[in-house]
Amino acid sequence: MTTVDPVLIDRAAYRRSRARRSTLIALLSTVVFAAVLLVAVTSAPGWSRVRDSFLNLQVGWASLPALLDGLWLNVRVLVVCQILVLAIGLGLAALRTLRGPVWFPVRALATGYVDLFRGLPLLICLYLVGFGLPGLRLTGLPTSPVVLGGLALVLVYSAYVAEVFRAGIESVHPSQLAAAKSLGLNHRRTMRLVVLPQATRRVTPALLNDFVALQKDCGLISVLGAVDAVRAAQIQSATTYNFTPYVVAGLLFVALAVPSARLADWAARRSAVRQGAM
Repeated sequence: MTTVDPVLIDRAAYRRSRARRSTLIALLSTVVFAAVLLVAVTSAPGWSRVRDSFLNLQVGWASLPALLDGLWLNVRVLVVCQILVLAIGLGLAALRTLRGPVWFPVRALATGYVDLFRGLPLLICLYLVGFGLPGLRLTGLPTSPVVLGGLALVLVYSAYVAEVFRAGIESVHPSQLAAAKSLGLNHRRTMRLVVLPQATRRVTPALLNDFVALQKDCGLISVLGAVDAVRAAQIQSATTYNFTPYVVAGLLFVALAVPSARLADWAARRSAVRQGAM
């Protein structure tokens, strides 16, 4: 019959009591802070005007259907852009990790792409792509602001994701490559079977954080005329002479980003635990 050490039982009980105490203190301090902040804001001289202009429940509720329709456009753009960014970013990272002088032109082109679009502000890229491409008047080029805005997002975020993937690929220990070579694997199969699986696991938290940023930046396609959640809020605000639609649109974007942010936190903790266990 197995006996349990009383010392271990006491330690576990002590940890549980400390955890409950810490949770209670955190909850109490949060309530106190929120109460102080609420009193400070509502006691301001211009609170009534701000409340009517930014927190009008009637205007917010009336504008919600139009904002949800616009948010659905943002979600569709986000899904397509995520897929393209992953594919292009991984391809760029693979090109930048090619070895040998014969691949120098390819590496130089990939490096130039990353340097250009990682340094170019997204808003400027949106203007250049959204207004520059239609200005060429070439047959077959898209003219939809949604397509052009998505293209600009893909161009910029592919550069960021490429660097994330490259960091993951280069973090794989050279002994892994030597072992794959000793087994007779060529470069392509080594990357597919040995390097990329390890690299992807290591950079998953960073990738999720980039996609959280992409979620909110999808709202910038409104500068090209796409009627997404931000442009719908602008239209509703101009119609009602009230800023509440902007607040509602902001809350919708936050609600969209919070699950992804928690997923990124979970992936980061899981990766830290896995690396600590190895």
